[in-house]
Amino acid sequence: MEDQHLLEKKEASSEAVEKLQADTSAIQIEDPDKEGKAQNTGHDGSELDNKLDDVSDAIKNVNDGKSKADTDEKINDEVIGDSGLAQTKSEVEVNNDGQEYSGDDKVESNRDSGPKSEETNLDDNSGQNDLAKEEDGNGDIESTHMNQKADEIPSEDNILDPVFDGTEVPGMEVNRSTSTRKLDADQDSSGVVEKAVALKNFVREKSAVAVSTVLRRLSGKSDDASVGNFDDESKDVSDISEVNESKFVSQKSVEKSAWNPLNYIKKSSDVDVDYTVPPITMKGRIILYTKLGCQESKIFRLFLRTKRLRFVEINIDVYPSRKMELEKISGSTSVPKVFFNEILIGGLSELKNLDESGRLEEKIDFLVTEAPLFETPSPPFSGEDDNSSSGAVDELALIVRKMKESITVKDRLYKMRRFTNCFLGSDALDFLSEDQYLERPEAVEFARKLASKLFFRHVLDENLFEDGNHVYRFLDDDPTVVSQCHNISRGITTFKPKPIAEIASRLRVLASAMFEAYAFEDGCRVDYTSLHGSEEFARYLRIVEELQRVEILDLSREEKLAFFINLYNMMAIHAILILGQPDGALERRKIFGEFKYVIGGSTYSLSAIQNGILRGNQRPPYNLKKPFGAKDKRSKVALPYPEPLIHFALVCGTRSGPALRCYSPGKIDEELLDAARNFLRSVGVLIDLTAKTAYASKILKWYSIDFGKSEVEVIKHVSNYLDPADSEVLLDLLTSSELKVTYQPYDWGLNC
Repeated sequence: MEDQHLLEKKEASSEAVEKLQADTSAIQIEDPDKEGKAQNTGHDGSELDNKLDDVSDAIKNVNDGKSKADTDEKINDEVIGDSGLAQTKSEVEVNNDGQEYSGDDKVESNRDSGPKSEETNLDDNSGQNDLAKEEDGNGDIESTHMNQKADEIPSEDNILDPVFDGTEVPGMEVNRSTSTRKLDADQDSSGVVEKAVALKNFVREKSAVAVSTVLRRLSGKSDDASVGNFDDESKDVSDISEVNESKFVSQKSVEKSAWNPLNYIKKSSDVDVDYTVPPITMKGRIILYTKLGCQESKIFRLFLRTKRLRFVEINIDVYPSRKMELEKISGSTSVPKVFFNEILIGGLSELKNLDESGRLEEKIDFLVTEAPLFETPSPPFSGEDDNSSSGAVDELALIVRKMKESITVKDRLYKMRRFTNCFLGSDALDFLSEDQYLERPEAVEFARKLASKLFFRHVLDENLFEDGNHVYRFLDDDPTVVSQCHNISRGITTFKPKPIAEIASRLRVLASAMFEAYAFEDGCRVDYTSLHGSEEFARYLRIVEELQRVEILDLSREEKLAFFINLYNMMAIHAILILGQPDGALERRKIFGEFKYVIGGSTYSLSAIQNGILRGNQRPPYNLKKPFGAKDKRSKVALPYPEPLIHFALVCGTRSGPALRCYSPGKIDEELLDAARNFLRSVGVLIDLTAKTAYASKILKWYSIDFGKSEVEVIKHVSNYLDPADSEVLLDLLTSSELKVTYQPYDWGLNC
């Protein structure tokens, strides 16, 4: 009976092999070009893979009743033939997903199969697997896992990464262990293949854009996204849609009235404050006087929030005139002080005494029923103590405004390309010659002076200004500025640009006040709803409008670090308040790559500030090119080398990011060091001594190139900022080669 059963299994195996040979022959006849590919098993498509699975099943069935030697002989007799699709069992290796590779052809098979699997991943956006596979259920280890390099740390981070921020190139390796590991000659070439596939897709997408652009120009349609834009960001492959400027402007007001991003902000829970319970509805008003850096003011805010009391904060450093008001109505300028309508409650100790005696509830009931009287301190009014809308009048700006109203600004064809809202150099000179009573050469020099002051520029940046049919565009007419920049609502400002040091100082004071008032005690959460309606935020919007034509090339390293870090953090808050909470890759692309400011005549996104300025013009994670090209004027603003500690100071509104704080030029290095310690010691690196594992933030993985050339160097760099005891443990495990690194999942949820 056993022999009969074995014979039946042999016949089934023979039938499966014969069917496979017949199908393969049919495939080769249909597509002769695939004959070479058929020699590498596991790459001829799903049908061939299914046939190979049938052979594997047949082999398994035969092995159930006969020795391995007999099976090998049977396979040699029945499988090896004209098709050449299978080899002896001793020469075949089976990996975890059932694909077979011959010993000599394994590398070639991997090389052939890599691009196919990569394209499949690109279609469904599922990401890519790590090169080093985990052990399979039978304990077999893939051969690529045997060749780990000495500078690599065993990693357990095999979970597929989420899309980074929407700016990465599709097809780039998502689960890379470090940014700068070398590829040895005997290592699997999948990493190179993946980058090659990414480059192929990049070129294919750009080719599609080029063809569509040519067709559009031949058809006479406008080219709103031309390279003549004011330092527009280098577009990634998926950012190929072009928005018509007039359509965008016409829809902007409609969208603004219908879209309220605050309705889509999801608040996280807090141990002290229950945000699911709304504040107490009151007819009255609570006014809290504070100042910058006051510890009692922080305690005061938390106390009022726990009581579900909504209050208006007046910072006497931001509103100096209120200091005199406070002294007049209370008899002193000491803070914090709180008013319930016109009644002075006092400081923190007085408020706590009321709470302990039970009389605080009576005061709250008074606020619920009684409206504020005339004597009650008023909230800050619009423009109070604000110097943003004042200053010396810029005579050049008045001339440019008059010129814009006098000359013809329209869409023009220049060098076989169509540019929107442009004017001719000859037209500008005609106006200047008549208006300023200048000869033609003098008018050219005057126009060059206006261009150097960033009022307008050549659409292709070919020159500063020349007479003739050269085409120029005003700063506030640039399509990118109109559609994506959010600090230029007033067009050409008529005040002289203030020094960047003065603007940075005012922004620093204002940001400190907002972070203290609207960020919670740990600095990791923000009250976006209260911030959105505050006078401080309205003042911030007025201040950033002054950045349009400011000079920033003369900033020192320390000034540049403090200014751009503070601006990045406030700009991220502004983007969230405008666009809402980013729930996916497309929303993150809008926040990181498409939400921009005009600074010194150039446009800057969050990605440009982080990777272009603060990282010394380094490629963002999973991107193929740098933010600034060789001829980009913004490259002159970039730092000469990356600053690794900025990653512990930049806050993009996520729960896994660092805490919000304000940075000053005089103490920037100390403050960055303190920020790195706080982040890494709290959530950045957690050490499990029992498992000999370090749980690290994904930030260290994404920007590993800024910390070291290998994962070992990254961990050594990070150990400098940990507690001495944790640092010693980490280095000991590193020395003994027992350390495993696992990267924590990144929480993209909003920090509120």
